[in-house]
Amino acid sequence: MATEADRSRRQTIATAISAELERQGHGGAHVDVRALAQAIDVALEPAAPISEGKHPDDLNANNDG
Repeated sequence: MATEADRSRRQTIATAISAELERQGHGGAHVDVRALAQAIDVALEPAAPISEGKHPDDLNANNDG
């Protein structure tokens, strides 16, 4: 679930994207700015990878298998 800080960050990104598109004269084109902001936010801080289990160095006779 997105926190208030996450929503604020995405809104800031969306505002910057909107301003830049307007500055470039692309205001008439349909762009989902919020989705674009979320994609940028995820790219800047991707989620941690899901654990894939134990690494070989973590295994011993009691937990191997």
